[in-house]
Amino acid sequence: MIRNILIVVLIIGIAGTTYWGYQEHQEKNAILINTENNYQRAFHDLSYQMDVLHEKIGTALAMNSKKSLSPALADVWRITSDARGQVGQLPLTLMPFNKTEDFLTNIGNFSYRTAVRDLDKEPLSNNEYTLLKKMYSQSDEIRNELRKVQHLVLKNNLRWMDVEMALATGKENADNTIIDGFKTVDMRAKGFDEENLQDPTVVAFQKKEQNYDHLKGNTISKDEAIALAKKYSGIKSVNESRVVENGKGSPFDFYSVNLDDGKGDGASLDITKKGGYPIWLINHRDIGSQKLSLNDAMVKASDFLKNHGFEKLDAAESMQYDTIGLFTYVTNQNGVRIYPESIKVKVALDNGQIIGFAANDYLKGRKDRKISKPKLSLNDAKGYLNTNVKVMEDRLAVIINELGKEVLCYEFIGTMDQDTYRIYINAENGIEEKVEKLKNAEPIYEETI
Repeated sequence: MIRNILIVVLIIGIAGTTYWGYQEHQEKNAILINTENNYQRAFHDLSYQMDVLHEKIGTALAMNSKKSLSPALADVWRITSDARGQVGQLPLTLMPFNKTEDFLTNIGNFSYRTAVRDLDKEPLSNNEYTLLKKMYSQSDEIRNELRKVQHLVLKNNLRWMDVEMALATGKENADNTIIDGFKTVDMRAKGFDEENLQDPTVVAFQKKEQNYDHLKGNTISKDEAIALAKKYSGIKSVNESRVVENGKGSPFDFYSVNLDDGKGDGASLDITKKGGYPIWLINHRDIGSQKLSLNDAMVKASDFLKNHGFEKLDAAESMQYDTIGLFTYVTNQNGVRIYPESIKVKVALDNGQIIGFAANDYLKGRKDRKISKPKLSLNDAKGYLNTNVKVMEDRLAVIINELGKEVLCYEFIGTMDQDTYRIYINAENGIEEKVEKLKNAEPIYEETI
């Protein structure tokens, strides 16, 4: 009798374990499929954007009037921005693809600078037309190479997840059609890069720092990375931890850490090897019903930053998505907000736990800045605003404008009718650098760390 009971219990246990394993396998497959679909969409969108870019540049070459040429070049600038966005969604961060990104950036920079100037008074010069023709020819070469890769991907049913695995494990030197194809694309862009990067009409785009070499601190070990991951994630009892180093070709060194408490709570983090700074954090648990207000959650976010050594920050913006609060903090340097140094924090509104953290921009943009005195007074800057905007708040801020340059501006939060806007007026010349319509956002007043 006892034997039969033990057999039944054993069978039930095996069945339960098998079912659990099957469920876990299904969930992992669903995540992999979703990731693969996102990669495929981004790649095919990139190929399409390069086709459109080539056509738009060709169309612009046939134009001569400001009425037609300015919108055409503005379209070129928009398309290059979209294309760069698609590149950023592909698993190519560990593979050199910077020449193609430089090519897209420089086309966007040239087209934007040209589109916003008065072409009636200052039409395109012969050198600029020559440059535009080179861009047209180069974009044709790049799009053709992308089409070849696209054809092989569809023909052979290739997976981008294999690319990510090859890059992560350092096996990209093996036969990989996608990686080889993108290396060829990057070589096509290199010719334009070397020939035209000295042209001041092209190179005005100021690149952001692409690594963390300027950070202070000693190189940490894997064990220290795990200890820091526990500290930042707030997971007290860790059942399992895994840590891997960045793959070959990465522009900076970091550890990727995964923690699991064995009870449904876990976290993933990337931490710099130099100094042990957290780049990003994601907590994987399900969020319950809301029990905290957005303001309560902001206090949790501010305390988290304070307790981990992030100081002299302003809470610049707050948003709520279902039961999650998202907060953006920026450096405050002597009363001036430094928007290139931004940190985002996600807070669960069920218990106030920090479930997301992104400090990539903050760590890369962190540096000592000498901020000059504004040439325009506050009242002068207000004179450049739309007269229908009612100003609710104003301050000085450093932002990155459309050309990628850091500029000192007056930041105005204002309303018009039922909408709220954030407007940046250049503190030196009164140019309206940027206008943002705030959606589902709450500007934070007088909240600092």
